[in-house]
Amino acid sequence: MARRNSNGRLDEAMATLITNQATFQANFMALTARTDERFARIEAELAEMRAILADMRAVLVRHDQVLQSLPEAISRLPEAVRERIGFQKR
Repeated sequence: MARRNSNGRLDEAMATLITNQATFQANFMALTARTDERFARIEAELAEMRAILADMRAVLVRHDQVLQSLPEAISRLPEAVRERIGFQKR
């Protein structure tokens, strides 16, 4: 067991150690709380971005379908215009 010297430096050192440990623990807990809040916010934003990307994917799939049907629609356009204005073939 450590001896106490006459000037009480061991007691001072122990008190300083206890104070520093308490300060460190308080700082660590505050940092942990901020980190938890930050990660929760990041995860929420990531979920929102994933939902937006899923919506965009659906739109792109629909646009692709429309674009693939264009050549056929364009080839039928002259006949559709003729029928619409009442032009008859001979």
